[in-house]
Amino acid sequence: MLEQLFTKLENYYDEMVEIRRYLHQHPELSFQEVNTAQYIKSFYEKLGVEVQGNVGGNGVVAKIRGAKPGKTIALRADFDALPIHEENEVPYKSLNPGVMHACGHDGHTATLLVLAKALHELRDELSGTYVMIHQHAEEYAPGGAISMIEDGCLEGVDAIFGTHLWASEPTGKIQYRKGPIMAAADRFEIHIQGQGGHGAHPHSTKDAIVIASQLVLNLQQIVSRRVNPVDSAVISVGSFVAENAFNVIADKAKLIGTVRTFNEDVRTFIEQEIDRVVKGTCIAADCEYSYEFHRGYPAVVNHSEETDYLIDCVQNISGVHTVEESEPQMGGEDFAYYLEHVKGTFFFTGAKPEGVTQAFPHHHPKFDIDEKAMLVAAKALGAAALNY
Repeated sequence: MLEQLFTKLENYYDEMVEIRRYLHQHPELSFQEVNTAQYIKSFYEKLGVEVQGNVGGNGVVAKIRGAKPGKTIALRADFDALPIHEENEVPYKSLNPGVMHACGHDGHTATLLVLAKALHELRDELSGTYVMIHQHAEEYAPGGAISMIEDGCLEGVDAIFGTHLWASEPTGKIQYRKGPIMAAADRFEIHIQGQGGHGAHPHSTKDAIVIASQLVLNLQQIVSRRVNPVDSAVISVGSFVAENAFNVIADKAKLIGTVRTFNEDVRTFIEQEIDRVVKGTCIAADCEYSYEFHRGYPAVVNHSEETDYLIDCVQNISGVHTVEESEPQMGGEDFAYYLEHVKGTFFFTGAKPEGVTQAFPHHHPKFDIDEKAMLVAAKALGAAALNY
């Protein structure tokens, strides 16, 4: 059965590439993926597959029911793009200025659609039910997973599997990890209210830029001096805004940043420590402040048994030459929510473009993938679903 599936996937590889390139040319931002969702839904309708749109928003769920009884396995692919202007000069370059598939979600979608087509053609020989979860809005919290789960996409599901095309690793490599594999991704925002004035008279002001600069440095000591070194954590300030004329001392400054953690206790501790550091810095500077901490996705925590099972499934797949344990990744993923509800595992499929020593990273305007990685991903997901 597995060989039949693999043969179909190989025969449909050109269609997989065609789908991916179409989606790459027509990207849509998180929570705005109306046309993409309709494209996915229409694909299933043409096949005659049971499909439901508007699941938890723009989500799409298709079900392929085997002729024989068995377990219900879910496979998930995301399909939103990013607010990035593409700089690649390729025939399938984004046609939407300022919007780009810079993380491989177009490849995830093409992979799952063609895998579903192959499974549908084998339905008379299949056992169980295969739930294809096409998720919107992975890139922007609160994400699409929560609303899709609330809308019933996991009802009756025994296990779930998902993969991310990973451009930093060569095609043919599968990376797994038991336990936490991707970090909780949170956001904070700090507003400093000082007292502006003339640049020639700093003694009569409370310089918001100096205060915010000191705060940026103070925040770095939370991880280096307050968090146990055996616990991984990141605090990064990504935006510092204080616009004024050259001879004006700023009265306001705004800092926006992210916190990444794996341990829930460390996550809570850092949230509280940022508040303490901000308060202390502003007391010392005699200024006012506001602080908001927005919790994003929790850590992606893989189930041990399902991860061991996946390792066995992918060992002998044609096109896979390396199966290795991944280091924990500080990136975030709302696949975490699925794993809080059902057993499963999330893994990386190498997708480094051919002929490059170092690929452009995810979320870069020149990001791209080796499209052959989609075939590897389809086989890995297909093997996991069929064998479970």
